[in-house]
Amino acid sequence: MTKLAQRRRFIALTAASTALALTLAGCASGEDSTTEASSAAPTSVEIEDNHGTYTISVPPTSVIATDNRLFETLSDWGITLAAAPVTLIPADNPYKTDSSIVNLGSHTEPDLEAVVAAEPDLILNGQRFSQYYEDLTTLVPEATIIELDPRDGEPFDEELKRQVEVLGQIFGHEEDAQQLIDDFDASIARVQAAYDSSDTVMAVITSGGEINYAAPDTGRTLGPVFEILGLTPALEAEGSSDHQGDDISVEAIAASNPDWILVMDRDAAVSANSGESYTPANELIANSAALQNVTAVTQDRIIYMPQYTYVNEGIQTYTTFFNSLADALESN
Repeated sequence: MTKLAQRRRFIALTAASTALALTLAGCASGEDSTTEASSAAPTSVEIEDNHGTYTISVPPTSVIATDNRLFETLSDWGITLAAAPVTLIPADNPYKTDSSIVNLGSHTEPDLEAVVAAEPDLILNGQRFSQYYEDLTTLVPEATIIELDPRDGEPFDEELKRQVEVLGQIFGHEEDAQQLIDDFDASIARVQAAYDSSDTVMAVITSGGEINYAAPDTGRTLGPVFEILGLTPALEAEGSSDHQGDDISVEAIAASNPDWILVMDRDAAVSANSGESYTPANELIANSAALQNVTAVTQDRIIYMPQYTYVNEGIQTYTTFFNSLADALESN
């Protein structure tokens, strides 16, 4: 082979190698771009609430929350709130002392104009503020307003799960939401495994120094517990969802002679939250002459919901309560 032919061959091979290298580099660059595009965080999510389906830009830039069931979850996930009814937030929640949060007051005296000033793009409305839904849609029509209150006719436990599932989607905490659900389910399973259905159960709400009946299914806070856990009621009288319980005499409660008593101390949340003095539920029950011979009292089978339950009825509160009940059932 002549020197000229060798030179031409060398040039041809070099050109081919360069072309191949450029092609491979281009493929790699394309793969990197595809990978980056596929791993990019979403800019919006589609969720469904009590009113319909919404597409929400994420992450939201200014968030207002009014639903007490959601505060613990939002706080644990480090969500910044622009405004909230701080007056109603439990004293053990970090939001209570966060001076950057605009206080919307209480549901009885709300400062709805402050909502406008916060310029929210997302409002998580509900529970005590659900009555102001239409007002909020008028005041801040550009904001997405989500309500996740447990719906009538739907299983209460599934509704609690739905709340955290939707929050997980909005704030990118799907795994944390699933953990809350798993913990909740596990606490229910513990109670169901340890509970003897021949044992009867009474639910009461203490408020204003009185011991009031909470009816199975319909009673405030404790009512749904009977169906969720499969408890046998000691007394099945007509009741309501009144926040202070129903006016059934302590004597009637005692006559049903429950094996277990479940208690929600409303004053422990309301009075403690406002710094007022109150008589704790355990003292009211201990000092009630009518209840002294009741099996649940003599056998020390009284289970109290967490102190701030009345202003924190979220999934964590029920998980804690169910585990407390399971502990007592297992020890008996």
